[in-house]
Amino acid sequence: MSIPTYRLALLMAVGVSALAANAQAQSTSGSLSAAQSQATDMFARDRGVPVRERPRPGYEALGLRLGTFTAFPSLQVDAEHNDNIFAVATGADSDWIVRVKPEVQLESGWSRHALGGYARANISRFQDFDAESFEDWGAGASGRLDITRASIIAAGADYASVTEPRTSSNAPASTRDPISYDMASSFIAGTMVSGRTKLSARADTRAFDYEDALTLGGIVVDQDNRDRAINSLTGRGDFAISPATAIFVQATANTRDYDTATSPLLPARDSDGYELLVGANFEVGALARGELAVGYIVQEFDAAAYQQIDGFGTRAQLEWFPTQLTTVTATASRTIEDSGIAGSGGYLSTSVGGRIDHELLRNVLLTADLSFSNDAYDGIDRDDDRLQYSVGGTYLLNRSVGVSVSASHFEQSSDGAGGGADFAVNRLAVTLVAQF
Repeated sequence: MSIPTYRLALLMAVGVSALAANAQAQSTSGSLSAAQSQATDMFARDRGVPVRERPRPGYEALGLRLGTFTAFPSLQVDAEHNDNIFAVATGADSDWIVRVKPEVQLESGWSRHALGGYARANISRFQDFDAESFEDWGAGASGRLDITRASIIAAGADYASVTEPRTSSNAPASTRDPISYDMASSFIAGTMVSGRTKLSARADTRAFDYEDALTLGGIVVDQDNRDRAINSLTGRGDFAISPATAIFVQATANTRDYDTATSPLLPARDSDGYELLVGANFEVGALARGELAVGYIVQEFDAAAYQQIDGFGTRAQLEWFPTQLTTVTATASRTIEDSGIAGSGGYLSTSVGGRIDHELLRNVLLTADLSFSNDAYDGIDRDDDRLQYSVGGTYLLNRSVGVSVSASHFEQSSDGAGGGADFAVNRLAVTLVAQF
């Protein structure tokens, strides 16, 4: 049975109000006791600072003061060479792409509470294949209400007009133009810390609206069957067993409501699911930190045409700081994702990845990353393996200008009678960023 968005929001509001009332009853004059302050610190995992998050005096944008707010405008220009812009197995076409990405972020400077927003765009121009050119944009805002030092409420909303990459596993093949869609999302969340316990809850809603496309022969490729709304509600409880280690239980319920059927013979992919995880987050001095969780995931479809998808689920991230100048990050996940392929309700996605960031100089950063994922589709004979790796570097000339170069390789290998294309894409990019 689907849960409407307004009911999710109501449940979230009731839960957050209860948390806030409990926290307010425990506080005196808006302050915490020493014991509560220490308990709050038991969940901090900030002794090690990743290379990409480290302050860089002399190389950070100052921003523009607007009363109690600060605006951070920036402009990024990319020149990219792509040797397979249509992501095809044979007869690959290459092209140069110029991308202009203006952005402005707005941040409050208050001692309590926070409010911010952003607006950005991606104007991409292909030099030889102009039909691939597009203009994407997005805007959003979020805020945080500090009820006490140990309890907060946060909320935000975003809207974006996006172009789907040709390399997307759900993108239909051989369309004249790439698929575009609009996405609207919002969330509300609350957190409360009391002693060794931290309770949190969050409600999310996302809505996708896809535009139809045309084949090279002028036939309409209907994308209305991908239009959907996804609502989710997450609750989590953490218990600190030491100042550096906490165990937790997390539960997430979701509903996925589609607007139309995938075809006259296949109904819409409406479904309900949940994810149950148990895990721990920890910090080993300034050497390492991370969070590991394992559990069970399931997605059950309303229509008998689609089989239930379930199995082992996991989410993990580990950060290792072998030196102050190097950060090694490893990630892993296993989730159930929506399918855009006719006949399939969804697929199990398993992914692992690693990344190394090294600070050669304060203003010279080097990066290398590697990731692998497997998508096992339900209802059709298709199994995709996707491999990606890249290397790059960034040189910060001063606090206003930076230059980056990167090279990347992406490949997909698809098995089964309903499989997608096997292809590889290589990219080389040079980026100039101006910030104020």
